[in-house]
Amino acid sequence: MKFLFEILKQISVSGDESSVSASILQYIDQRKDHWNVIPIIYSGENFHDCILLKFGEPRTAVFAHMDTVGFMTRYNNQLISIGGPEIIEGSVLVGSDSLGEITCKLHGDENEIYHDFPRGIDPGTSLSFHQNVRLDEDFIQAAYLDNRLGVYSAMNLCETITDGWVVFSTYEEHGGGSMPFLLKFIQNTSPVRQALISDITWITEGVQFHKGVVISIRDKYIPRKKFIDRIIKLAKESGIPFQLEVEEFGGSDGREVQFSPYAIDWCFIGAAEENVHTPDERVSLADLEAMLNIYPFLLERL
Repeated sequence: MKFLFEILKQISVSGDESSVSASILQYIDQRKDHWNVIPIIYSGENFHDCILLKFGEPRTAVFAHMDTVGFMTRYNNQLISIGGPEIIEGSVLVGSDSLGEITCKLHGDENEIYHDFPRGIDPGTSLSFHQNVRLDEDFIQAAYLDNRLGVYSAMNLCETITDGWVVFSTYEEHGGGSMPFLLKFIQNTSPVRQALISDITWITEGVQFHKGVVISIRDKYIPRKKFIDRIIKLAKESGIPFQLEVEEFGGSDGREVQFSPYAIDWCFIGAAEENVHTPDERVSLADLEAMLNIYPFLLERL
């Protein structure tokens, strides 16, 4: 889990993903010669901070977003949310601006939030929850498990995949924005008809810890039932623990797949967490293991 712990340290709020993108590229460079297939790597300024890995002859693309929720400084110690972070009085925030490193506390409520740093912070500075990773026999708890665990799962898939796209996207927490050009590039380069979203969902009355990876039948958006049924059938054949999710709200990069001009089926598959968008997100290690196991199984058979 060394790679996971490394990326959990990275600040990467929506629009400021360059550091975690660089860490992922460094890890790819270190590991790619040990993978079953060495991918073609697409990154750099033409892709902003996104990364696309093309393995063999893709039939399916796996998407994992690199960004997190956070805050942006405004004026007079004011803060503005990036994505949908929980506003928790006294939460420790970290970042840096032109004058140096920043550690401060969040104050206020949904109507107005501000920081207590003793000097003014450059307007437009991104701040993140202070990281505190906790690991025991049953759980991992930290900030930004959404979506560091999705990135970790996608990177784990790279060890064995022979055919497919593995794509690390940006902006997902704050309305999306990178998926349209990523999908266009994929469809122009080596098109696919299927997509899996490697992301983290919620613990609810119907989704519980230690019950397996979550296959989402729907959130705010509804993927095609024919494809979902195929995923569920394969999951049953795998013997890997899984549970089904049906929600009215929420979304992911799957939304932009569905709204794209391309006929690509999609399904959200990931572990569930509690304390969503807080410094204390918590995920079952058993559910994470099921997530790590199901992606290679599905990619071989889809």
